[in-house]
Amino acid sequence: MSILLVAGSPSERSRSAALLDAVNYRLRGHGPEVERLQVRDLSPQALLLADAAHRSVAAAVDQVARARALVIATPVYKAAYSGVLKVFLDLLPQTAFKGKTVLPIATGGSPHHMLALDYALRPVLQSLGARHILPGVYATDSQVTLTPEGAHHLAGDVSDRLDEAVAALVQEVQRDAPVATVFRPVAFADVRCSV
Repeated sequence: MSILLVAGSPSERSRSAALLDAVNYRLRGHGPEVERLQVRDLSPQALLLADAAHRSVAAAVDQVARARALVIATPVYKAAYSGVLKVFLDLLPQTAFKGKTVLPIATGGSPHHMLALDYALRPVLQSLGARHILPGVYATDSQVTLTPEGAHHLAGDVSDRLDEAVAALVQEVQRDAPVATVFRPVAFADVRCSV
């Protein structure tokens, strides 16, 4: 089972990427393999020209296909998710999230943009066939502090909400994991048939 962390920020260092780092940290020790996708690292020309065959875009689409669950992080600009994330989501097949669990997380300048998760991003995730979209986690810029050394600090309530969200994500992924059934070998002499 794998979880794909999708960073939808156009910036290399961002508060939404810091939230993804915090999610990654919380996933350690829970068993799922974690991969990361930085949408900003994909070919800008391929994204803008909707070139799904470009190798960087095709590799990213393949990462989405292999994942059992996704955590999608984005900054909120003008009450909507980032443009770089939008062009990537537009390139995905219509059923790219079919059967997958998705955890949306976002950061924004004020609490007034909190509903962007529900009114802007959630409908797109649903249209891509997500089986279950967990309640999102939104943090204001003041709740996620970036340090000059490249670290971050989360406000207590954001940290608590991430703990709950990651626990729900892990529970969903483990519930949907295929159960390996192992039977002991049976010798042919022990097989009984009735006619």
